[in-house]
Parts: sequence; C-alpha cells; structure tokens
Amino acid sequence: MLGNEADFEVQRERLIQLIREKGVRDERVLDAIRRVPRHLMVPEEYRRHAYIDHALPIGEGQTISQPSLVATMTELLALQGEERVLEIGTGSGYQTAILSLLCRELVTVERFPRLALRAYQLLTALHFPPFVLVIGDGTCGFPPLAPYDCILVTAGAPGRVPPPLLAQLSPHNGRLLLPLGSRTHQVLTLITKQGDRLFTRTYGECVFVPLVGKYGWQPDETTL
Repeated sequence: MLGNEADFEVQRERLIQLIREKGVRDERVLDAIRRVPRHLMVPEEYRRHAYIDHALPIGEGQTISQPSLVATMTELLALQGEERVLEIGTGSGYQTAILSLLCRELVTVERFPRLALRAYQLLTALHFPPFVLVIGDGTCGFPPLAPYDCILVTAGAPGRVPPPLLAQLSPHNGRLLLPLGSRTHQVLTLITKQGDRLFTRTYGECVFVPLVGKYGWQPDETTL
C-alpha cells in the first residue's frame, strides 16, 4: 500500500463499498466515514492498515474499532442531526469525529488523558465540529449536560448497563447503544427509553475492550 493522500482516498472508498456490502445503508453515516481520515488516527506504524476493516491498537491497551462496526453502531443510533449525544470512550477520536458530523451537540468521555488530548487536538486541527471533552470515568456519564438523546458506549460493559447512563438518557425515545457481556465477548445491545419504560433489542456478537469504572469492570478484573 502506498501512503499519499490520494491513495488513502481510494482505500477509503473501497472501505465504504465494503461497509455497504455489510448492510449499512444510511447515506449520512457513509458520507461521515468518507470525511474522516482514519489513517491520521492510528500510530504511524499501522497507517498502511488504516482502511482495512479491522480494529487496530492505539496505545494504553485500547483500540480503534473496526470501521464496519463503527458504521453499524452509528446507523443504529438513527441520528437526524438535532440530537445531544454522549459518547463513552473517545479513544482515537474516530467515532467522535463521525458523531460530530451527525448530531447537534456531542459530549465525549475518556479515562486516559493522553488519548483524550491527542484526539481533541487532532479533531480540532482538522476542523471537525466542536464538542465537549471530559476526562474521567465514563460509567458515570456526564450529568451536567444530561439528558442525552443518544448515548454510545464503545467498550464492553459487564452484563449490566451502568445506572447513571440510564438515568441520563432522555425519556423521550432516548437510545443507548452498548456492548454487554464478558471481558472477551459481548452482544451489541440497543436500549430505548420511553417515559419510565425500557425496550431492548440485540444486534449480534462483538468484541470490545473492557469498560472500566465505578459501574463497569474494576481494573483488577480486566486481565485474564
């Protein structure tokens, strides 16, 4: 693979075609993916692999998620452009960038300061829409700006939704999407909140790094 910008654009278009073939149909989501330079969000040694449909390491034991899974999760949120969204797990900033193009207001929480600041600096330099960055425990959400129309968790929760996230979800068709399960195997789960009622649907198996925090995995539980 070559490494100039034109080559990356060709690779990105091929990736978008693959994502279409995997069932993603929302043109707004696909266009957002087209606008995000994933190769700038991975360590330089992995740059040539940026548009292969795989997760890649980004440091601190974290990963940048598989692009087709990012697209699927984003599509499941059914964003129309006027939502306030909470993202748990900023990581590389890849999902953050995509969400910023699709909603009205975005808050993103990351527990690793180095990752958070790198993502913020990169997305700011690339002139993505502004967002609120919080360094802290994502399992606690971010109450000052609640309620949220959508909450997206990009790490695997231990079989139970963190109660603060449910509390901060809008009761007016609020949507919370997260992986639920064990440390090594989760099920993608969408919870819709209507008043005081919760409706749950699942969308298949997935694997994410553990969601660590007060209402997630404890640090000593994240190693086998």
